[in-house]
Amino acid sequence: MTTALNNHASNTLGKVYLVGAGPGAVDLITVRGAKLLERADIVFYDALVDPAILKLCPQAITVAVGKRCGKLSSAQQFINKRLVDAAHKHQIIVRLKGGDPMLFGRTDEEIQTLKAAGIEVSVVPGITAALAGAASIQQSLTLRGISRSVAFVTLAQGNENVLEANPTSPIINPNADTLVYYMGRKDAARIAMKLIKQNSQGLSKHSADTPVHVLEAVSTPQERQWISTLAELAAGKADAWFDSSSPTLIMIGEALRNKSQTSENLESSGAKINDSLQNSQVLANSRRSA
Repeated sequence: MTTALNNHASNTLGKVYLVGAGPGAVDLITVRGAKLLERADIVFYDALVDPAILKLCPQAITVAVGKRCGKLSSAQQFINKRLVDAAHKHQIIVRLKGGDPMLFGRTDEEIQTLKAAGIEVSVVPGITAALAGAASIQQSLTLRGISRSVAFVTLAQGNENVLEANPTSPIINPNADTLVYYMGRKDAARIAMKLIKQNSQGLSKHSADTPVHVLEAVSTPQERQWISTLAELAAGKADAWFDSSSPTLIMIGEALRNKSQTSENLESSGAKINDSLQNSQVLANSRRSA
């Protein structure tokens, strides 16, 4: 009797879908994610999700639960509770997250809370910003003979405002061939300085002339690019360029060097690789219409 009652209760609960909205452009959401939005009863969406994507779910209740560093935001425990509450009232609940839900998205906390409440959960992957950034600059994050490892890094911690409250928080730089920093705008110069210092100590692959690509609002019509070297980034040359209102991606590594300068393209001619990127460039991506 007890088992039957519990099964009946669980069958009345809705299902929560944790959906990756992609890097920014509305049309980069997956087909599966878009179809779920069309069927959703209620959608909880993050701050980095383009509001235009909500046009895919005109039938649904939409609730903003975004978190941005230094701004008023929803506490994670409150978001968890709202998802559980929604599953008791609705059948299809979509938790819409920027990029991919499984990368820097606090998805694990939501999954564990929902499972503990006996609520069924499904995760729909999305395109993460690093991959969209590589596609935008048309430079692979891996490159035969140059880059066999990639690290995705964030300095953000449990408290969304920790970097503002503690600007001397330690910089952790993995020893990978290509590094991609999410949410690294405030610490861009410190990241570069630490990498250069580690290189001088034989602890880092990245010297002062290592290529750097900084992208803001990747994949959107507002996308901007700043291209230079670690030395320029360490010197604060990008500080005045940054837009505090745009999500920032910092990509570092030899794989990002202009392909006309790589040894693979030049070895047949015997030409010497030009390692200098003395003048930083600011590029507005006017090619995108998504």
